Amino acid sequence: MLYAIISQDVEHSLEKRKSVRPAHIERLNMLKDEGRLILAGPHPAIDNNEPGEAGFTGSLVVAEFDCLEEAQTWADADPYLISGAYANVVVKPFKRVLP
Repeated sequence: MLYAIISQDVEHSLEKRKSVRPAHIERLNMLKDEGRLILAGPHPAIDNNEPGEAGFTGSLVVAEFDCLEEAQTWADADPYLISGAYANVVVKPFKRVLP
């Protein structure tokens, strides 16, 4: 089943994000290589794909997991959460309708 992992950043999270970004991306690439990643990306803090020092306010990952518990366990191990860049993470079942 698909799950949406919706993360909210702490204020001024950019340096914390930068410090662990390679590990964060590595985990996402593992999901991609397994064919389980649907989409992933951050929410820019301003209306611009390259927000610079404004940074990001959170992230969204939609991926396939066997169950909610597995998705939550994966989300809880995210380097952004462990580093303190994320204030909180919500994991919800996701039903893809389109496309």
